[in-house]
Formats: sequence, structure tokens, C-alpha cells
Amino acid sequence: MNNLIKTEWLKIKYYRAFWLLLGITALSYPGINYMFYSLYQKISEGKGQANQAAMFFIGNPFSFPEAWHTVSYFSSYFVFIPAVVVIMFITNEYTFKTHRQNIIDGWSRNQFMTSKLIDVAIISAIVTILFTIIALVVGVINTNDVSGNIMDMIYYIGLFALQTFSQLSLAFMVGFLVRKAFISLGIFLFYFIILEPILVKVAAFKFYDLGRFLPLAISDRMIPVPAFFAKFGKEAYDKNISDIPLFTLLTILLTILIWFLCYKINNKRDL
Repeated sequence: MNNLIKTEWLKIKYYRAFWLLLGITALSYPGINYMFYSLYQKISEGKGQANQAAMFFIGNPFSFPEAWHTVSYFSSYFVFIPAVVVIMFITNEYTFKTHRQNIIDGWSRNQFMTSKLIDVAIISAIVTILFTIIALVVGVINTNDVSGNIMDMIYYIGLFALQTFSQLSLAFMVGFLVRKAFISLGIFLFYFIILEPILVKVAAFKFYDLGRFLPLAISDRMIPVPAFFAKFGKEAYDKNISDIPLFTLLTILLTILIWFLCYKINNKRDL
């Protein structure tokens, strides 16, 4: 295992695109949350009747414990940025034939795939740590006494980590199957940004909401919209919250299936 990690580090160490995209990720996650937080501040500081009515409805979604939920929800929109890193990692193996060199150097096919799983896990961990720091900062700023309720919804750290790992695993699978960087990126981003959201919306009206069982939607349902939306549809919000255990289980099963297929395909196809 140590050998796999050391080898992957050598690949990453001088990979400028990785560090560039990691920097973009580090900026984008606090950026999206700051944008919504600034909007909330403008509403809360307003003195008009409309501002007061809005504050009555939304409360303070950035105070603990709700900050864990709110920040995880907004942060999940930017998982496509680390997904680009994951796709470039695996497609570079085929572009520069390093996957063959690893096998020549004595790795088994399973060891090669395990090294890629480690890459995805490390990137997911980095993103989760970043989210945790942002949520802590935002929550502390907006909570008068953090000692009493900071831990109440901390499980959203685990949900966010699982969601990130699952969606990055799907991105990995696209890159692994296609092997070409730009084609893989095009396919994943088209599916992530355009195709699946359309399918989910259409299915919600015409196909008994079966779109919620699409690959990305499954993990998205683990982190439903923040609590302040409940003011506009409490019944739907309560159902989304009650469905979290189901979609957590489905996300775990889907992620296991993705890696099972990747291992199987890797063992059978030509180098």
C-alpha cells in the first residue's frame, strides 16, 4: 500500500494541472458559500417590510447546527471541479502509457486500480476538509453560543464526503472507460450540468419522479435543500429528510458497483 501511495505522489508532485485545479477548488467552495452568505446578509440588514418578511421565512441558515446542512448543500454544486482532476488523472495514465509501465514494474492490475481508488479517496478527503473548515467558520461567525448545538447536524460531514466520493467515482469511471481526456470531460460535464438535470425535471412530472434514481441524483438526495426552504413546502422538505437513509444506502451500493465494474473491466481489457 505504501508503495502505491508513494508512486501516486510522484505522479502528482510535478503535475501542474493538479495543483492549479486544486487551487481553483479551494477558491470555488468558499466563493459559492460567500455569495449566498452575502445575499443573506443584505436581506437580514434591510429595514423594509419585505426584508423583515424574508427573515421570518428563512431564519438564519448559516448558524449552527443548520450551517452544516446549508454549506454542504451549496458546496455540492461545485463537485464538477475536482471531477475534472479525477478524469485528468486516469486519462493521463493512458495518454502517457504509465499504466503499462506500472504493470511492467510488477504491479498487478488490481494494484493499479487500487492506486486510482486511493487518488479519488484523497481528493474527496481534501474537498471534505475544505467544506468542514468553511462550515465551521461560517457557523461560528453566525452563532452566539456554539457550545450547545455545534454537533447536532455534524453528520452532514459524512454525507458530504460520501456524496463527493460517489460522484468523483462516477467521473473516474467515465474517464476510465473513454480514456481520452477532452472527450471524457465533455461527456461528464454535459451529463452533470445539462442532461441529468433535464431528465430529473422531466421524470418528476411524467415518470413518477424516477429521475431521483439517476446516478448523480441518488447522492444529491442525501443532502436535500436547506431548512429555510421548508417554509415554502414543509411536507416536501420533511419527506426529503426522511429519505436520507434510503439514498445514503443507494449511494453506497452504487459506488461499490462502480468500482466493482472498474476492477472487472480493468482485469479483462487490453493494456
